Amino acid sequence: MKAAGVVVEYNPFHNGHLYHLEETKKTTNADVVIAVMSGSFLQRGEPALVDKWTRTEMALRNGVDLVIELPYVYATQKAEIFAKGAISLLSSLGVDSVCFGSESGAIEEFQKTTTFIRHNEPEYNERIKYYMGQGNSYPKASSLAFESLDGHANVLDLSQPNNILGYHYVKAIQDLNSHIEPFTILRSKAGYHDQDFDDVEIASATSIRSKLLKGSTLDHIINYVPHPTYEKLLDYEHTYSDFHGWHKLYHLLRYKLLTTNNKDLSFIYEAEEGLENRLITMAKKAPSFQTFMEFVKTKRYTWTRIQRFALHVLTQTTKEDMKPALDGEAPYIRILGMTKPGRTFLSEKKGALSIPLVSNINQSDHPFLTIERRASLVYALGYSGQHQEDFLKKEYKSVPLMI
Repeated sequence: MKAAGVVVEYNPFHNGHLYHLEETKKTTNADVVIAVMSGSFLQRGEPALVDKWTRTEMALRNGVDLVIELPYVYATQKAEIFAKGAISLLSSLGVDSVCFGSESGAIEEFQKTTTFIRHNEPEYNERIKYYMGQGNSYPKASSLAFESLDGHANVLDLSQPNNILGYHYVKAIQDLNSHIEPFTILRSKAGYHDQDFDDVEIASATSIRSKLLKGSTLDHIINYVPHPTYEKLLDYEHTYSDFHGWHKLYHLLRYKLLTTNNKDLSFIYEAEEGLENRLITMAKKAPSFQTFMEFVKTKRYTWTRIQRFALHVLTQTTKEDMKPALDGEAPYIRILGMTKPGRTFLSEKKGALSIPLVSNINQSDHPFLTIERRASLVYALGYSGQHQEDFLKKEYKSVPLMI
């Protein structure tokens, strides 16, 4: 069976994702589509709007054939490590291609840019240091460094979020010496960070989450999500009365910051240049997470960087915990769900896998799974009583969904 991979968050699965999925099948001529999906927490350091099992079912009912989890140690990282973790999983599964959305839409631009930067890597890294020294964030410094190297070679806009991820997918394929062939599809109409609905049927996940977390009813988003997504969101809201977000966890973060000494916080992953001290100071003043973020954010520290550090404080993920993820490849494949074609594909590949399959988190023991358990516990603490217990049962007792 010919398989194409996609790297996703589906937070939640919307019409733009459906378009990407359909175009992936057409472009790659794949029999099955394998999704590497982030779990409880996402790359920007946010809790997923709904739990991983609900998002897995959305994916399967909308046309994905197999969903595997991108471990927390990769899912909550900057683009380079995020991409390497995802591509290593797809490579281990033996997929033939990977297809990603981008603002560029031309795979040749990604390949040319990857080659250009590789040939100019020492100077590129020096320029990143220079621009960071001027107070820019790492993403901004990287973009400026690329622009300054050679204006004629600058065919790819590395200030765009999906282009950045795409570049790192292509680079990861080369770094891992993987057989995977990359493809890209032009992302149009709704931008990654768009907050408003500017089209009649395509909206960004950011704008959909913003509406729901601000109290809009599901009727406001019905035109922007496939019917299976709408039904699952309706069930979720009926069961839990609310969707997940930092507003449910800020009281825990504030407690943690104000009761942990500075030295202990300095060991948390992404604690650099005294960032932990700034968070402690602002936690004393800020009554809400939104206010806290506005107080902490600077030109150097992006919103995403701060959220990720805050998340690692909550999950107690240290620099030492993250070391194996920085250079190594994904050590296991955790299955969240599959369709019948997905199960057939997995059966065909099972004997040739170089890393173990995990279908139940309690059946395996790995440091990354220990971190995953902590992350799931923190996610569950956003709810109370029986709902909290429900989340934990899902994490520890669930077997892969079969659709």
